[in-house]
Amino acid sequence: MHTILVVDDQETNRVTLERILRRENWAVQQAQDGQAALEKVRENPPDVIVTDLKMPGMNGLELLKAVRTLYPDTEVILMTAYGTVETAVDAMKVGAYDYVTKPLKRSEIVSAVRKALEKKDLVQENKKLRAQLEGQRNIIGTSAPMRHLLEEVNQVAPSDASVLLVGDSGTGKGLIAQGIHKRSHRRERKLITVNCGAIPDGLIESELFGHEKGAFTGANSRKAGRFEIAEGGSLFLDEVTALTPAVQVKLLRVLQDGEYERVGGTETLRTNVRILSATNLNIEKEVAAGNFREDLYYRLNVIQLQLPSLSERNEDIPLLATHFLSFFAEKNGRSITQFSPEAIEALTGHNWPGNVRELQNAVERAVVLARGEHIEVKDLPPAVRQGLGRQRTLSFSVGSPIRNMEKAMILETMRHCSGDRALAASLLGITARTIYRREAEWAQEEAEESGREIHTSP
Repeated sequence: MHTILVVDDQETNRVTLERILRRENWAVQQAQDGQAALEKVRENPPDVIVTDLKMPGMNGLELLKAVRTLYPDTEVILMTAYGTVETAVDAMKVGAYDYVTKPLKRSEIVSAVRKALEKKDLVQENKKLRAQLEGQRNIIGTSAPMRHLLEEVNQVAPSDASVLLVGDSGTGKGLIAQGIHKRSHRRERKLITVNCGAIPDGLIESELFGHEKGAFTGANSRKAGRFEIAEGGSLFLDEVTALTPAVQVKLLRVLQDGEYERVGGTETLRTNVRILSATNLNIEKEVAAGNFREDLYYRLNVIQLQLPSLSERNEDIPLLATHFLSFFAEKNGRSITQFSPEAIEALTGHNWPGNVRELQNAVERAVVLARGEHIEVKDLPPAVRQGLGRQRTLSFSVGSPIRNMEKAMILETMRHCSGDRALAASLLGITARTIYRREAEWAQEEAEESGREIHTSP
């Protein structure tokens, strides 16, 4: 239910307005002056404020300025019996949504409030969509495994449930953690990342929970831990299986009770942080071996997301490689624009044990070593060049759209034929005209996607 705050120093006016607005099924609050209104706004910001312009103390314009500074998403409608053009212009410049004159007409005030609510809802929806796009800005992939993963991210991100990301090294667990945070209601607060495997055992407790002055040699002042820094946001614990047993116990307490103490301290601190964690190990085996607490595992593993290896999303390799090529060419001041067909064939023929991270490194190396405007096979790492000439196969997950499978088959066959459409059509059992028609359709789709400014990126 939308909430409307009515502000007027005349009680009869407030009561009349409340009666009118409640008939529209809106929740209505009252305040007798600007200062009282600000207190209510701080307690629970309303969707729309309808305020009188002339009031003792803080007047309507002053209230408007304060609200626009503190809560810019709240719309303000001004009422006055002094309906001068100058006052209306001043109000609009400050950020008023609308301006109505007394005596009020029921239809006018209801219409103004309804339109203000529509604007607020539209702004909120746009913010939500922007957050969704930002959360996926660097998550590149159109393969079935990636589409399935992104659907899961979309589903779990708005909750506060702990999420455990599992997958091989280099599959992008850090990017997925960023995507979850940026699509959550905590996105305005920080996402703090801790690589648990990169911090010495003697320091990890202090890094997470902070320490007091004198807690140990070298602790010359109080230090805030990552939990304190991430307050209200998210904490991403990468390589969480590297935590020592002692730290596992303290982390379990935080997850159970939301409480902890700094190292060397006695003050109990409370925290409101969402925990995201990741591992490239088989965590179930670590639990069975006694290396990781079972109760902590269940706390972290409320929701588990499995990240696909690059070999499971082979059709994404050209898209990823092109993305990295553009990035590293700009970074290194190179005018390299594309890969040769043979280079793409070598890239797609490699097994990529290091996953996306290995592909990224291979493309960066190629950009630095390339001497022309194209990446050639000779510019790729030796291990990748060995993939050239291997028997090429395409695999698709059950449920993959036929249109995507057709596109992948045509593009891969054309690469194999060095761009010869007639030969590719002959191998596929279709006409060259069909290939030309499909290419035109794909170009049109890409143009439409670009026009809508929708970015598909892991």
